[in-house]
Amino acid sequence: MDPMSQPPNDPSLVAEPAAPVRGPSAPMTETISPPVVAPARRGPRRRGRQTRVVVRKVGPWSVFKFSLLFYFCVMLVVLLALGMLYAILGAVGAIDSVTRLARDLFADQSFEIHGGWIFTRLTLIGLAMVLVWSLINLFISFLYNLISDVVGGIEVTLTERR
Repeated sequence: MDPMSQPPNDPSLVAEPAAPVRGPSAPMTETISPPVVAPARRGPRRRGRQTRVVVRKVGPWSVFKFSLLFYFCVMLVVLLALGMLYAILGAVGAIDSVTRLARDLFADQSFEIHGGWIFTRLTLIGLAMVLVWSLINLFISFLYNLISDVVGGIEVTLTERR
């Protein structure tokens, strides 16, 4: 017999009544599920309204303004990341090592890396690229307007959230 189903021999121990045994692998405890509460009734679930909209024209001036601001923000993020990388490389001593290596390789004792000169040029190049890519987006908006006259534009489905 199973020692767990036998009452203890020590009279000082108090035992609770055991659950009836149902089979060889019956669990020792029974789980009691919480009462089932019916969910509150709601009305029929309504879907949000949907509308189909066709984008036939895009304002070139608004595309140009948005592109200028977007690419300027991208340029700032890239310049800040490069500035942090330059500061880390300077703190580690990698910039001084590259300077010494360049002096040894080219026998030019006047070689020096100037961060201010580098970041001034990078800023000018970045501003030029902001203007170039904004003009490319402006050209694409004109091209879209011409193509949408032939094709009919892009159809977009708008859905209202409920």
